[in-house]
Amino acid sequence: MINRVLIRMKTVQLLYSYLLIEKPFSLESQPSAPTKEKRFAYNLYLDLIYLMDKLAHQVVGKNKKYPLTQTRFILRVESDDRMKSMEIKYSGGNFPFAPVLSSLSEAIKESLLFREFEKNKDQGLVTDSFWENIFNNVIILNPQVNEIIKNIPGYSLSGVDRMKEMMDLTFKNFYASKDNISDALKTLEQSMNKARDLYMRLLALPVELTRLRLDQLEINKNKYLATSEDLNPNMKFVRNQIPELIEKNPEFEEYTEKNHLSWRAEDPELLNILLEAILDSEIYKNYEVDPGRDIRKDSDFWRDILVEVILNNRHFLEYLEDKSVFWNDDLEIMASFVLKTFKRLESVDTVSSAVMPMYKDGEHGKDAKFGAELFNYVVRNKDIYRKYIEDALIHEKWEADRMAFMDVIITMTALAEIINYPEIPLQASINEYIEIAKSYSSEKSGQFVNGLLATILPKLKEEGIIMK
Repeated sequence: MINRVLIRMKTVQLLYSYLLIEKPFSLESQPSAPTKEKRFAYNLYLDLIYLMDKLAHQVVGKNKKYPLTQTRFILRVESDDRMKSMEIKYSGGNFPFAPVLSSLSEAIKESLLFREFEKNKDQGLVTDSFWENIFNNVIILNPQVNEIIKNIPGYSLSGVDRMKEMMDLTFKNFYASKDNISDALKTLEQSMNKARDLYMRLLALPVELTRLRLDQLEINKNKYLATSEDLNPNMKFVRNQIPELIEKNPEFEEYTEKNHLSWRAEDPELLNILLEAILDSEIYKNYEVDPGRDIRKDSDFWRDILVEVILNNRHFLEYLEDKSVFWNDDLEIMASFVLKTFKRLESVDTVSSAVMPMYKDGEHGKDAKFGAELFNYVVRNKDIYRKYIEDALIHEKWEADRMAFMDVIITMTALAEIINYPEIPLQASINEYIEIAKSYSSEKSGQFVNGLLATILPKLKEEGIIMK
């Protein structure tokens, strides 16, 4: 149900917002015009950051794993070139805090902070403040650590205070950074789940509108001055087979029950507005007087009603916009899947499987992982992909500052897919991103992205980076 076309679109949208406001975390820079005190403070600052990194690889958690190595702070620290330099610097030994590594790691492991960390981790909660708390409550209060600091050449109390100021600023900058990929991927997953929800909600409309109409007919029959039409209504609408087949589908039944999906409970007024619009439509009037009755005509009726009446109803579109920021972009694709579902309900061979699963290859299949993988490829290699784009702009003598940021994101995502997914046909990838460019960027963006890829890809083939 969620196909790669939609996944690509959602990944591009998320990358746009993520990279637009990205504020990567970095360690403090060496002070300008360093005095003896500043040099001492900065070197001590780097040593203590390095100490925290070493401790992350010493503290054993559940299942004999090292959970602190996967904290966002340590991951960001390890990506900084200065930590790589520290590794080289102390590769032959002489790390001043080496004697306390064992006792500090044990103190961390036994601390309430670490127990809370593991508890929160099991519940999927973010624990970004862990290392600041460890630094302030375990490391810097440790008598052995302070004794080592006093024996470092250039020691002074003001130098230690300056180091603490740098450490405090480091943690503040870390919290303010916008490079938390895990949060972005949760947003991507949430967006996929909302698309699935929209699909089910659109399928639920024929079911709930039919129930509402049945209730109306029953009320009309029991009116004090019921007319002949009230007593003998045309039942063709409520006997349409499509709503009944949807309602009996196990996939639909399980989803609606588990998620308490009910248009009538959430917005009964909207349901009444939609039913009134349907009853006033020419589609309904023609269907009502047509003497023929079969599953194909029943399916065609709901297909026409969805496209011509429901998806053009202002109240319905406003409702979707209010309920989810994702739904307006998802509506066209999800509606196309609903139309396919109606078609599948026409045949006894496909009726039981007509309601589509979230991913055709299951929740652990390639499609389910595709969006997160693609996002990670772009973020991880964005500087490389950006260089390819800049070289292409220079080669074609295009002005880089006139290139829309969305065009950059779309081209980078196309490159990530082409390079990392050799099983996807090259032209299929190119065509998909040209269409995304047409939909989400400027009028000429499709041609522009196509032109960029046409310049970049031959070079990547020559270099053996892509083989297709």
